[in-house]
Amino acid sequence: MSTAKTEYTIHPYLDFWGRCEEAVEFYRQALGAELVMLMRYRDAPPGSCGPTLPPNWSDKVMHARIRIGNSTILLSDGCAEKQELCGFSLSLTAPSPAEAEKLFAALSKGGQVQMPLGKTFFSPAFGMVKDPFGLHWMVYVEQS
Repeated sequence: MSTAKTEYTIHPYLDFWGRCEEAVEFYRQALGAELVMLMRYRDAPPGSCGPTLPPNWSDKVMHARIRIGNSTILLSDGCAEKQELCGFSLSLTAPSPAEAEKLFAALSKGGQVQMPLGKTFFSPAFGMVKDPFGLHWMVYVEQS
């Protein structure tokens, strides 16, 4: 194995099964997300999306990219059978407990608080929430 260091970047890619534009708008309002790029299924060459594309999805989102702070998240309406979002969480690091409170409250609107934001032995503010799209978030402030 080579000892040369290779730089990789990993971005979460999330499917929202027909609710991608709604999710983008939610993250814009809740987290100040910036829409970097959006491509619709109608923009793809005919037949390139395969046979699993649901009928009447030409206006749905084939691929989008948003930026939240220094992070990039890729999104889509998907093109296959709906699956549950489980087995992972996105961790959002806030610069202060006050900012964590603001972000946590915004993500909680229409969602479900799993652990209220509060002081823990490892953070002045930590909480867990499932947003209205079923995405699990951990809002966190690093210990000074």
